[in-house]
Parts: sequence; structure tokens; C-alpha cells
Amino acid sequence: VRSSAASDVYKRQLYMDSLGLVNIAELDSSITVKLMYTQADNFTGEVLYDDLSEAYLHPDAAYALVKAQEALKQLHPSYNLVVYDAARPMSVQKKMWNVVKGTPKYKYVSNPNRGGGLHNYGLAVDISIQDSLGQPLPMGTKVDHLGIEAHITQESELVRNGKISEAERQNRILLRRVMLSLIHISE
Repeated sequence: VRSSAASDVYKRQLYMDSLGLVNIAELDSSITVKLMYTQADNFTGEVLYDDLSEAYLHPDAAYALVKAQEALKQLHPSYNLVVYDAARPMSVQKKMWNVVKGTPKYKYVSNPNRGGGLHNYGLAVDISIQDSLGQPLPMGTKVDHLGIEAHITQESELVRNGKISEAERQNRILLRRVMLSLIHISE
């Protein structure tokens, strides 16, 4: 007999499968999955994924992520991509929105009343890079930081102002390089 929690996880897996989403770990087990919303250490301060422990994506996004992992391995064989968030249930999107609505941070979270965002359709993924010891490379902010320090448009200025270090900027550049390599692969 399955426990209630195990049953809920199984139901969530079936639901994700029914949407045509694919489990990233089934495509490439070298990609680490550490869903940040399974813990309260996130911008909401609460656990949002109590029945989701695996990362699912739309097939196109999932295969692109696998290609990005391959590109990273070519540059740094001991590094791996780590997934912090992927397909997100709309119920979770509503909880996130309720935390930010009416605040200046609302612009960082898609409004579920307007269809949500790309995460809700398995077309967005929050990722970083981890080293050979499984430690994430420092990027200058937490993964779900809701502020200008997470923007990519003024990173040199952020370095000059001491908001992020040059090493953190270089890590961000590496991550973008790996992700942008997909554009050249698909052309």
C-alpha cells in the first residue's frame, strides 16, 4: 500500500506525463535536479512543491537542455548543469503571485490570471552550473533573487559597484555561453 505522500507524487508524475512533459532525469541522468521550491529557502519562505520532486519540461526544452549539458561537458568535463526549477503547476504560480502582487517585485513573477508564464508550460528552466564536488558555481545572487543584481544587462556595472564579483560574472558568462551554443547548433 502506498502512503498518501507517495500517492500524491505518483499522481503528479502521471499528470506531468499526461501534459506531454518529459522527465529530465530520464533523458540525461548527469544533469542534477535540486528543485528549490521543495524547501522553504526561497523567496516565498515556504515549501511550494510537496508533491513534485522531479524536473519536467516540454520535449523541445528538455532536449535543448541535454544539448546544453553536452556543450558544458565539452568545455568543462567535470561540471554539470543543475536544475532548480522547471515545469511549474499553476497552483504554485498562484502562491508565488500572491507573495509579490502589490509590491515592486511583481514584475519578476508571471500573473497566473493572465495565463502564467513559460514555467507553467514546461518551456522555462532555472539552472546553474555545479563543479566536480557538486557545489554550485557562485553567480552573485540566489537562484530566485528578485532584483537588479540578477539582471544580465548591467553585469559590468554590478562588478564595478561591488554587487557581484568578476568571478561571478565569468560564471554567468559561461552559463550563457553554454545556453547560447544551442542557437548555433539549431541553425
